[in-house]
Amino acid sequence: MNPDVVTIGLGYIGLPTSALMASKGLQVHGVDVNPEVVKTINKGKIHIIEMDLEEAVSKAVNAGKLKADTTPVAADTYLIVVPTPFKGNHEPDISYVESATKAVLPFLKEGDLYIIESTSPIGTTEKMMELIYRERPELKGKIYLAYCPERVLPGNVMYELVHNDRVIGGVDEASTEKAIAFYKQFVNGQLHATNARTAEMCKLTENSSRDVQIAFANELSLICDKAGINVWELIHLANKHPRVNILQPGCGVGGHCIAVDPYFITSDFPMESQIIGKAREINNYKSFWVAEQIIKARHAFQLKQGRPPAIALMGLAFKPNIDDLRESPAKYIVQKVLQESHDEVYFIVEPNIDDHQVFKITDCTEAVANADIVALLVAHNEFKKLKFSESQVVLDYCGVMNF
Repeated sequence: MNPDVVTIGLGYIGLPTSALMASKGLQVHGVDVNPEVVKTINKGKIHIIEMDLEEAVSKAVNAGKLKADTTPVAADTYLIVVPTPFKGNHEPDISYVESATKAVLPFLKEGDLYIIESTSPIGTTEKMMELIYRERPELKGKIYLAYCPERVLPGNVMYELVHNDRVIGGVDEASTEKAIAFYKQFVNGQLHATNARTAEMCKLTENSSRDVQIAFANELSLICDKAGINVWELIHLANKHPRVNILQPGCGVGGHCIAVDPYFITSDFPMESQIIGKAREINNYKSFWVAEQIIKARHAFQLKQGRPPAIALMGLAFKPNIDDLRESPAKYIVQKVLQESHDEVYFIVEPNIDDHQVFKITDCTEAVANADIVALLVAHNEFKKLKFSESQVVLDYCGVMNF
């Protein structure tokens, strides 16, 4: 018997979505290019850290509702949830979406529903429609195509997949209605109908808005550093105004969405996206600035003490309390600091992962106990409990000591 849904991509969104659909009684066939990922999932295990996900995957696999494989099969609905990386100068690369579409092309039949969830440049859904109809002209007007972006918070994905509103845009009204009927099976949030291009732009707009707001906070932090002002106290006080809500500064912006999606707009509309483009520059510069500040502190310590310091670099994930290192400013900072290293001892800390292919991971208490300089890059919960000695130089770039 054919499954109800084929999910192409079993990463941070594809796997939770597949597990959720399976929990609602849908038969799901998940596809991933990595055989190890497939093997792990078919054991009822997971390859990423996400609250409540392992239990959901285990139940779905044991109930026979979720199966992973490296190749697709025939189904009624095809969900494309693959990465959309960059090429060249931050130009969106939709080749993964295209490859996923080509993989399901032989299985498409009249009445099927094809949905892209991958973050995509405006017009991608229509391009894939053209590709499908070019290769399978007999399907023209006989299948349904739509775009529905995810909008979940890493660390709370399983809850938000169910309860968050979704924006759903088809290439025509019938496609929109078909896609809405599909999502109604497992989403409790409101389903907002639009067209494919507006849905694509909505995803990019949401994350660009966040990026611009974070850039304002990061710019304030740079100004306050020069002015000798505690930026955390400043923002706390400014936010007492009834119509002001400034976000918290950090080491930059990371993750698969906020640090990436604005480029999908600036690439296609460079002249029209001045603020969006400048926000990206500010947030990227903040990471460079943090690395430079750590290097300066290292030089200052060596001049004063006459020996190289031991330095703890605290955090690699792109945000607190997750294991996701994609586009992480902290990871960039660690790499840059290590590139400029000499005889210092470095402790790399990331409590949410056990090992890393490049960095040797050290326990956070051990790192702090042996460090002369502690650079706090990510506000993980574990770091908020740490005690520092008066002799240590503590560089707090994420507000750990202000919570």
